[in-house]
Amino acid sequence: MTEVTAPLAPPPELRFRRRIGSLGAVRAVWRSRELVRTLAERELRARYKQALLGLAWALITPLALMVVFSLFFNRVARVDTGGVPYPLFSYLGLLPWTFFSTSVSQGGQSLIQNIPLLNKVAFPREVFPMASVAVAGLDSAVALVALGGLFVVYAFIPQPTSAWVPLLLLVQVAFTLGVTLIVSAVVVYLRDLRHALPVLLQIALFATPVAYGIDFIPGSIRTLYVVLNPLAAVIDGYRRTVLLGLGPDWNLLVPATISAFAVLVLGYLLFKRMEAGFADVA
Repeated sequence: MTEVTAPLAPPPELRFRRRIGSLGAVRAVWRSRELVRTLAERELRARYKQALLGLAWALITPLALMVVFSLFFNRVARVDTGGVPYPLFSYLGLLPWTFFSTSVSQGGQSLIQNIPLLNKVAFPREVFPMASVAVAGLDSAVALVALGGLFVVYAFIPQPTSAWVPLLLLVQVAFTLGVTLIVSAVVVYLRDLRHALPVLLQIALFATPVAYGIDFIPGSIRTLYVVLNPLAAVIDGYRRTVLLGLGPDWNLLVPATISAFAVLVLGYLLFKRMEAGFADVA
């Protein structure tokens, strides 16, 4: 009698393949834009609920880091700011960094914090990390108040080259959203990342030219550095355009822009590829 063994895997023609229609996925997100706004409002209320200072915490975090950097880091490292007061120099670096770190830390856990909705309601899952990025953007807008105050205190006027800021902001948001999508998807499958994330962000803070200038990075590896960390070129661009009256360093911004949008596209594709298993794993 011939023994019949079951195949280890289904034949290729019967295997399920998830097809990702990029335009269809983008249209679905656009149709869900009101849901993003609703989730952002809910997250904002939950974050500052029963907090005595409320939205003022969006100011306190970068201001506290600015004070620490001014009192300790600047005295030890003697950072070359190009004649700009160090508190302004460091705070302008802290604004994009705080937006990035808040987006990644909050958005990275947004899926596992909304497991009941994942299992019950059908909608694009990327709305959760997108809502967290939107809330981080609101925090950054509030933190701009302190930047205006610093300009008044130091009698410093933003330079006309600040017109480049929207381009830098676009690169910043693209990179931040891409990283947030990747982290939020991976955390669903690898829960240990939740505990490692604060440590990784702390390391990344000192690996990014926030407390110091990009000139600290050797010129021979600077291009590779901004490709791996586009936020470095963005921060340098803000300082050059807003504080120093210079245009962006295109030798750094161009590769950083390409890298940032590559992270966004690949991050979104990875998110959609992993999306099918979110409800099962969660």
